[in-house]
Amino acid sequence: MNRRLTWLVIAITIAVAMGAGIYVAEFQRKTAPEIATNAIEHLFAAKLPDALGNPRPLEQWRGTILAINFWATCCPPCREEMPILSRLQTKHAGNGVQIVGIALDTAENVAQYAAMRPASYPLLTGDANATNLSRLLGNSQLALPYTVVFNRDGTAEMTRLGRFSEAELDSLLEKIARQ
Repeated sequence: MNRRLTWLVIAITIAVAMGAGIYVAEFQRKTAPEIATNAIEHLFAAKLPDALGNPRPLEQWRGTILAINFWATCCPPCREEMPILSRLQTKHAGNGVQIVGIALDTAENVAQYAAMRPASYPLLTGDANATNLSRLLGNSQLALPYTVVFNRDGTAEMTRLGRFSEAELDSLLEKIARQ
């Protein structure tokens, strides 16, 4: 009897843990997120330096299909995601897609990282303003990586806390490009 009770407790614990995991995964992936208009305007008003220190206005990408990826050089999932983002940038550039990486990191770290592992998309650096921008765009936990995908009208189509799979982001970008 003790053994059965132990196995029942283990089974219930596993079921609860799996349910919690599914809930958290769905909570972290938000389709059609509600991002305030002023947050989007704040995004396009921002000018962030690239790895060489040159200010880059995000306004230059208004009207494109824009994927903003917040990352850091010390974040393993962020680094794992970067080759995926590079491949998708190359694949979808002709469809008006622009991926932009905003590092919550120092320009020096980003420059060193980019020298070793170049990306096919712009890598910008951020400070407290970029952290605030991430929060305004729905990253209440300020965890990384965090990605927001906008359609050409500047409406957020999806936010993702954690890595995107290549197939999922590819499919999303194709869907938005057809709209």
